[in-house]
Amino acid sequence: MSGVRVLVGTRKGAFVLESDSARAKWDVAGPFFGGWEIYHMKGSPVNPNRIYASQTSGWFGQIVQRSDDGGKTWEAVGNEFPYAGETGTHQWYDGTPHPWEFKRVWHLEPSLTDADTVYAGVEDAALFRSTDAGASWHELPGLRTHATGNRWQPGAGGLGLHTILLDPKDPKRITIAISAAGAFRSDDGGETWKAANKGLQSKYLPDPNAEVGFCVHHLAHNPKRPETVYMQLHWNVMRSDDAGDSWRLISGNLPSDFGFPVEVHAHDPETVYVVPIKSDSEHYPPDGKLRVYRSRTGGTEWEALTDGLPQEDCYVNVLRDAMAVDQLSSCGIYFGTTGGQVYVSPDSGDHWQAIVRDLPAVLSVEVQTLP
Repeated sequence: MSGVRVLVGTRKGAFVLESDSARAKWDVAGPFFGGWEIYHMKGSPVNPNRIYASQTSGWFGQIVQRSDDGGKTWEAVGNEFPYAGETGTHQWYDGTPHPWEFKRVWHLEPSLTDADTVYAGVEDAALFRSTDAGASWHELPGLRTHATGNRWQPGAGGLGLHTILLDPKDPKRITIAISAAGAFRSDDGGETWKAANKGLQSKYLPDPNAEVGFCVHHLAHNPKRPETVYMQLHWNVMRSDDAGDSWRLISGNLPSDFGFPVEVHAHDPETVYVVPIKSDSEHYPPDGKLRVYRSRTGGTEWEALTDGLPQEDCYVNVLRDAMAVDQLSSCGIYFGTTGGQVYVSPDSGDHWQAIVRDLPAVLSVEVQTLP
């Protein structure tokens, strides 16, 4: 019987949650790497036993961990990125050369076709690739040397490359997002890049034709229609139907169009989920009610999903990588909060239940659908 494995990265360690297809009873393992920040964990879609994790500490720096047995045991790999601890150069937003500093891995994205290939988005913003299961890493330098690089600005959390979308229909297409530079797309496997921000709206950028400078919070697509991409922007929820060449506003009737995650239903490219919070200074749900919002019309109308979620005195946040979906026939939706709860809806958002409570603040949630 098929099942799911939920990978949870927190401020103080990693947790692995497993269930069968009913998703009602859960086995909880962890914490792994207790006391360390686990910025992101993600499993290979090719090898269900392979998991990568970004382990970081202000004292000891960045480590990439790999498990080949579904999270039971781990091995540190590729501890030395090519630029870790070295001074590179990056033409920053004031137009002068500044040190490029390797600070952490924000996001790990395993290949859709090769279990030994994995991408890493890092801070300061750059993209790396490993083809030997994380043992060695090589930068794709065309991104960091993009002509707009001198206009990239760090968001509140830093200049992080936090989202990597791989296109299952076009293996050479990679779309990434950087806070606070915007979205970029490569159509040649990462050699060259184009800014993909036309149509984005930001009250902080008075120029409506600005090429970069947008604080993108997250991107998501459905593999069946990867050219349709959804974006949670720093204010505004956006949609593109041409792989990021142009964007349009779909915030509609949301109570707030500020938030961090956005995810798409596994089987319906027109069903999309966001978790609004009050504002960019008040990172908690409007009215203290934790509500996931779902649109079944690609963003024209939104409905609040509340069954099983706290509807009073709730002041948690859901971070950009802390929401995910599984691939089971009745698509499950998952998210984790800064209050340490991880929720699941096995029926596409209609009903919710807590898998675990009182974990450290959740930084990321990813799901492996198991055979």
